[in-house]
Amino acid sequence: MQPKDIVRDTAKVVKNYLTYQAVKLIIDQLTETNPGEAIWLRQYSSGGKLQDGEKYIEGLMSELQGKKLVMRILTVRDNLAEQVLEYIPEMVSSSIKQANLEHRRRLLERLTQSSPQANNTELDAKESSDENN
Repeated sequence: MQPKDIVRDTAKVVKNYLTYQAVKLIIDQLTETNPGEAIWLRQYSSGGKLQDGEKYIEGLMSELQGKKLVMRILTVRDNLAEQVLEYIPEMVSSSIKQANLEHRRRLLERLTQSSPQANNTELDAKESSDENN
């Protein structure tokens, strides 16, 4: 896979996630201001519809009650993008480096811990190899 493909796929995932977060935020707001509309949007959004944010928005535009919510979702998604996207590269990079460091540490610990059973298996394999030569 080429880096451009990875970037395109990553951007799509982030866009879908920001759509999900925008809908979640709007449902929370509507729960306080318009509980009926919050229930409708929560029900409409259930069942994995938010997996693809663009298809979700297209589908929502075809719903009578959804038409008035689309602009709100688009505005909130845009605002969320402006607030978080500048921090993502550094945060993702440092998070991956930290996680990799932790995984390497654990792997090194496991590789340097010797168990009696593992030693016996290694010795048996070596002896068998020596006998065959």
